[in-house]
Amino acid sequence: MSNYQAHIRYKNKDGILVPGVTTVLSVLNKPALVKWANNLGLQGIDSTKYRDAMADIGTLAHYVIMCHLKNQTPVLDDYSPEQIDKAENCSLSFYEWEKNHPLEPVLIEEPLVSEEFQFGGTVDCCAKCNGDLLLVDFKTGKGIYSEMFYQLAAYRQLLVEHGHDVGSARILRIGRSEDEGFEEQVRTNLDNEWAIFEHCLQIYQLQKKLKKEG
Repeated sequence: MSNYQAHIRYKNKDGILVPGVTTVLSVLNKPALVKWANNLGLQGIDSTKYRDAMADIGTLAHYVIMCHLKNQTPVLDDYSPEQIDKAENCSLSFYEWEKNHPLEPVLIEEPLVSEEFQFGGTVDCCAKCNGDLLLVDFKTGKGIYSEMFYQLAAYRQLLVEHGHDVGSARILRIGRSEDEGFEEQVRTNLDNEWAIFEHCLQIYQLQKKLKKEG
């Protein structure tokens, strides 16, 4: 599982490193995350420890689903029986969704690089479903936030550049506990979100240039 969580380094055709989608979007402030941490602090909860524990469940649930889509058996040696049980419970909501959305995977966890815009990203799932080509991004947690759609727009651009004309894109939020639930949001137009990502990319590149000059 440590390999599964490893950070991917993206390189263009000339072997030059380019930033990943999440790195580009790190230029944005995330007020929802700050509010969440503050609320935990008011309850006397260490947000870092809480986040790490929940992230383990979310990462494992994501891994189990990816293995399911790849027809692979997950390797769970690094996790406790309790963590495995919680992650499997999280995955059940996806399996229910999949009954009405039979997926024929085209790409699963595929690292891609945009030569036109010079960034990279790893697409969770590009699959055929009921005659449509879908982009599916899996998230774990309590909510779906605007920056997730900026990320989705970037993934869509990557797919289009590599010859996959995606008809619709969606986020499937898989809760890490019963109270977090399951949620799906679908987009057929991500033009505005892509424009925001492009601006973030420009800011990232300018900041990098300033660091080199400074």
